[in-house]
Amino acid sequence: MKHLVVLTGAGISAESGLSTFRDNNGLWTKVNAEELASIQGYRKDRAKVLAFYNERRRNLLTVKPNHAHKILAELEKEYMVSIITQNVDDLHERAGSTNVLHLHGELKKVTGSNNPNNERCIKEIPLDQPINIGDKAADGSQLRPFVVLFGESVPNMTAAKHICKTADIFVVIGTSLVVYPAATLIESIPWGIPCYIIDPNEFYGQDLYGFEHIRTTAVAGIDVLTSLLATL
Repeated sequence: MKHLVVLTGAGISAESGLSTFRDNNGLWTKVNAEELASIQGYRKDRAKVLAFYNERRRNLLTVKPNHAHKILAELEKEYMVSIITQNVDDLHERAGSTNVLHLHGELKKVTGSNNPNNERCIKEIPLDQPINIGDKAADGSQLRPFVVLFGESVPNMTAAKHICKTADIFVVIGTSLVVYPAATLIESIPWGIPCYIIDPNEFYGQDLYGFEHIRTTAVAGIDVLTSLLATL
């Protein structure tokens, strides 16, 4: 069974109703990322950052997986599928995907402020349950969202690179590979394997990495992708 590795970004979740970040109407055009989504902002005003992420957590209750999420889950019948996602939502899991690596954390989980990657402190709580000032993690520190804030390292990059090295087919959906360090993952894929990208934006990796660009949205492009995969 061939190993299909899929890297997903904000574009796939946008069609379920979640805002992207860097597009013309993206989230970072409406709020100050430095204040609300950085480790510096969190240290300066924890209450403001927690309120921002509490709202994002509640928003997850209003959306559902779309056609692209569902087809990726169905592909597990034909391939060994590994999904590496830049997204902090749980739409892949809700659609039925069973092997999902979150690069930037998960909104449905919380952790401690002293060491966010301490497994003893990471736990899942209901999305409609706010994280309040004074809520404590297992190590006694303030609870915070289990997400990678700007200014923090991305601990799952090592695992993601290993997954990419074992790919037989590599697919990018909903990102034009401008977010680092995730964009560097294409440097880990084996040379010469079939590579596809589904994204409506300009992409500059066709010549260097041999990507076939399906220049449309995730929902419109996923069926094009499955047709192409059937010809391999």
